[in-house]
Amino acid sequence: MPEKIFDLIVIGGGPAGHAAAEDAARYGARVCIVEKAQWGGTCTHRGCVPTKALLICSKHFAELKKLNRLGITAGEIGYDFNAIRRHRDQMVRIAALGVEKSLKDAGVEMKVGKGTIVSPGEVAWTEPEGQSVALTARHIVIAWGSEPALPLFSITPHLSSSLQPSAPPIQAAAVSTPPSAPAPQHAPARILTSDTFLQLTTLPKSMVIIGGGVIGVEFATFLAELGVPVQIVEFLPAILPYEEEEAATLLLKELNRIGVKVLTATKVEDVREDPEGVCIIAAKDGQTMELTAEYALLCTGRRPRLDVESLINMGIRYDRRGVAVDEKQETNIAGIFAVGDVTGGIMLAHRAMQQGRALANRLFGDGSIVFRADIVPSVTYSHPPIARVGLTELQAGEKGWSVEIVRTDYGANIMARTELAGQGFAKFIFHKNNLVGATIIGAGAPDLIASLSLALTTGADLKTFKSWIIPHPTLSEVLKL
Repeated sequence: MPEKIFDLIVIGGGPAGHAAAEDAARYGARVCIVEKAQWGGTCTHRGCVPTKALLICSKHFAELKKLNRLGITAGEIGYDFNAIRRHRDQMVRIAALGVEKSLKDAGVEMKVGKGTIVSPGEVAWTEPEGQSVALTARHIVIAWGSEPALPLFSITPHLSSSLQPSAPPIQAAAVSTPPSAPAPQHAPARILTSDTFLQLTTLPKSMVIIGGGVIGVEFATFLAELGVPVQIVEFLPAILPYEEEEAATLLLKELNRIGVKVLTATKVEDVREDPEGVCIIAAKDGQTMELTAEYALLCTGRRPRLDVESLINMGIRYDRRGVAVDEKQETNIAGIFAVGDVTGGIMLAHRAMQQGRALANRLFGDGSIVFRADIVPSVTYSHPPIARVGLTELQAGEKGWSVEIVRTDYGANIMARTELAGQGFAKFIFHKNNLVGATIIGAGAPDLIASLSLALTTGADLKTFKSWIIPHPTLSEVLKL
């Protein structure tokens, strides 16, 4: 017999599931959420929170070198990697506890274990001890999240590696393998993903990062600022290929300045591991090269985490890009919805949360909260960071739009100069006088983009921007047109 009847059952306690469950409960719905292991999901435990905690540490260490310019003399400086790890882990614990508290405060019934969809309206909750309990609800939400997407290339492991000699061969493929590509079952101990990197107890002596997207650039920034030799290998002609070209070019110069070596238009063909490290065989312009390091870090994106057996059993449409949903986040099975990374697309925590909030509002609220994919801001937490919302100039051009470009420079901002913020700019793209995209690279960009995100959401035009009064002196004046 069912244990209890709910209005909503959410499977997955990451950002999307958390937002859907909490908001639905606050609207008065009877909500149950089932999380397999860690409240907060990838963002809290293996993504946003731990990586940003690491980057804060390396940023402050790197900025100590600027103090002399400000008349401040510091003694001998250094860092303690174990203390950095403790700070990171504390931030993870605080974030996870925050997720738990907000769900409890909202009145959500929380269950730890595996949630499996048995039929429309019914979920089997399997407790860690193995006992299974039937739960029923009017609506079910899938929020399984995502996992690292590993590229397919040849791996030659050392005999002691976790990759067994009897494993089937892995065929070579481009570094830019899309999230739909299947991942190898095992990876050698010195071949890391963004998840396993966080398990290291000592700082690598050297690193080759395969993939020059957001994840690769962020890890390269952290390691290089702490003095670790880093090489990035990117299959495409440029790092951060989906960002504003000018911003990616400026960041490349900054990465080079802190010692990161970047190889673009380069294909990884083989990764060989031995007890001392790794050797990466790559090809560029018809020439073969060898790159060596203590570790290789695969930063080739993420893919939806799919419970294929459940999807097939239920007849829910999906492909390797994720669970298929309509504009209401509903699958092809009535009453079963999916939100967040499991639906594919750009995998960002705030995107996932907004999908969850919009769904909860549609089901139990007044329907006034919506999710729009075209206004989701994105941030690369490099130093300097890049933040964007809407289209790049290239993307607007691909639509055939005539655009007006307005650009402001950090060099003309007195607070940026006073704070030794370094190089940066804000670039605004207008089409028919309406804002359609904006990019900021420079100190404070992740916070500054929020106001431009609101401007894009509300349809602000060039006249509105020219009437905007911004306090002086502030860094935010880089947004004044």
